[in-house]
Amino acid sequence: MRPTVAGDAALRTARDIELRLRAFFEEVDAIKEAGTGWLAVGAVSTAKYFAPQLIAAFRAKHSGIEIVLSVGNRFAIIDALRQYDIDLALMGRPPRDFGVRSLLFGDHPLVMIAAPTHPLAQRRSLAKEDLLGNAFIVREVGTGTRSSLDIFMSDVSGWQEHRHTEMTSNITIKQAVMAGMVIAFISAHIIAMELELGRLKILDVEGMPIRRQWYGVTRADREANPAMRAFNEFLVAEGARYLPFMPTIYPMQPDEG
Repeated sequence: MRPTVAGDAALRTARDIELRLRAFFEEVDAIKEAGTGWLAVGAVSTAKYFAPQLIAAFRAKHSGIEIVLSVGNRFAIIDALRQYDIDLALMGRPPRDFGVRSLLFGDHPLVMIAAPTHPLAQRRSLAKEDLLGNAFIVREVGTGTRSSLDIFMSDVSGWQEHRHTEMTSNITIKQAVMAGMVIAFISAHIIAMELELGRLKILDVEGMPIRRQWYGVTRADREANPAMRAFNEFLVAEGARYLPFMPTIYPMQPDEG
C-alpha cells in the first residue's frame, strides 16, 4: 500500500506543521533560558569513532542542550535526514537528491591496510594492479568507503570481476586483516591504535591515501534552531580536533568522487 497524491501532500503538510511548531517551541525555550535545546544527530558508521568525543566536548560547553546520537550506514543516515528523523548528519559526500546545507569540518583519509607480515607490506610504490592478486575485504555497497574504493579502482581491468568479501563492520574488517593474508580499504581514523601497536600497516599504494571530507549536513528546508546553530559553529571551529588520526606518511590525494 502507498499513499495517493493527496495523501503525500497531507503528509508533507503535517511534517511542515510539526517542524514549524518544534522550531517555535525551541525558539521560545531559547528566549526563556539561553543555551537550552534538543538536537538529534545521525552519524555514519565510521564517524562513531569520534562522534561521542565530539558531542561530549560540545555538551561541556553547552550543558543545556540535549543530544541524541544515532549511528547507521550511509543509506540509513541519509534516509533519516530525508524523513526529518534527525536534525544533522555527520558524514562524507552529502546527498544530492534533496536539498541540504553542508559544513566541512575536517579531512577524512582512506587507506589500504595489511598485516605487517603481508608480502605487500614490504613493498613501496604499489600500482593499483598489484592489489588484484590478493584477497580483499570491502565494506558493503552503499557505504561511502565502498563507493570511494570502486571509483579509485574503476580504471583497473578486472576489478569488477575481482572476488572479494563484504563485511559490514569496521571492527571485523580490522580483525580479519590482522589475522590473515587479506588486505582491506578502510578509514584511517579507525586504525590509529593498531598502527601504533604495529598490528597493521598502511600500504604504499600510488594515489593513496584518498582524501575525503567530513561534513555536518542539515536539510536546506529546515530553519536552524539555536541548538543547531550552536552545534554548527562548534563543528566549524573545533570539529577537526576530535578526528582521531591523520596519516602523514604519504601525501594526500584528492577524492575523485
